[in-house]
Amino acid sequence: MSAGSVAQGGAEGRPLTVGLVIDDSLDRPDGVQQHVLTLGEWLSAQGHTVHYLTSTTVRTDRPRMHSLAKNLRLRFNGNRLGVPLPAPAAGITTLLDEVDFDVLHVNMPYSPLLAGRVVSRARAGTTVVGTFHILPWTWLTRWGARGLGLVQRRQLRRFSRVIAVSTPAAAFAAEALRVEPVVIGNPVDVTRFTRARDAELARWEPSDADPVRIVFLGRLVERKGAGELLRAVARARSLTQVPVEVVVGGTGPLREELESYVATAGLEGVSFIGFVDEDDKAALLAGADVVALPSTGGESFGISVVEALAASRGVVLAGDNPGYRTVMEGLEDQLVDATDTETFAALLARHVGDAAARTAASARQVEHAGRFDVDVIGAQVVEVYRA
Repeated sequence: MSAGSVAQGGAEGRPLTVGLVIDDSLDRPDGVQQHVLTLGEWLSAQGHTVHYLTSTTVRTDRPRMHSLAKNLRLRFNGNRLGVPLPAPAAGITTLLDEVDFDVLHVNMPYSPLLAGRVVSRARAGTTVVGTFHILPWTWLTRWGARGLGLVQRRQLRRFSRVIAVSTPAAAFAAEALRVEPVVIGNPVDVTRFTRARDAELARWEPSDADPVRIVFLGRLVERKGAGELLRAVARARSLTQVPVEVVVGGTGPLREELESYVATAGLEGVSFIGFVDEDDKAALLAGADVVALPSTGGESFGISVVEALAASRGVVLAGDNPGYRTVMEGLEDQLVDATDTETFAALLARHVGDAAARTAASARQVEHAGRFDVDVIGAQVVEVYRA
């Protein structure tokens, strides 16, 4: 597998039958799931036939959904994910006999108990491609991925090409799996988010009397940085006289602790709105003067950052970690080490007090988000399929 240029195959333009393989369920809106669903929808719109090969998925809004195994919910790399139980061979064999896949696109790292069994039974004429998604946040993640690489060394030769979602993820994939990935970012339906921004700007009537709205959206877990944001807000209030309100969207084990901090610190104007449905996400981001996504690590990309860049009428401030830095290339002055409360507070205060700077940032951000639009990324992925 080489990271060199990708040549088009002889079947250029022919509709493909693609199997998108994910060990986890597609019922959750996490990053890898968003990658699979966004890419699958785009491929279908281009005339390709898409099958979803998953574990324990009950959603019925997509055709050709194949739940091949049950799964267990575990914590991994600071997230909760589903780990598949052994997928029955009969179900996999029947599917591969019935469907002549041109491509099996496996999301990586992958389990030998589901995706590994699919790959081992794939027809000789089927192209196998992978997308590697993770950057380790803990030593357990790093060594776990290395262990999988050792176990799967022989099977990895079956892959025609491995994609990594960012340069840091590619470096880790090379280290853990001994592959040479090509870098293609995660696909995002940028148009859906820019449409929400345009609608917000059309009806928005700014007033100096309105508080500046700061929005956080993400899992309430340590590495996503909600606690760092609240501490920075508490400090920033002594640096500016501009009133602010903070909206915390998302669920997770830290919610009670964060609510307790807000009460103890006497922070007014902070609301916890819980889980935000995908249909409501764009409007929430569009209505923010400041979107703060201060993740402290473990990010291989930053789908949420791209969405915010496309949607927000204001400025997006992001944690200075390798994955987010990839997405924020050219906007590095909007990155911050969220664990440095004084620096984070100063950055917040500066943007809270400067409406013109927020407006200028919003205009720049939309252009940057376009690099990861699904039309751009999808075409690059199909090019890999046809290589």
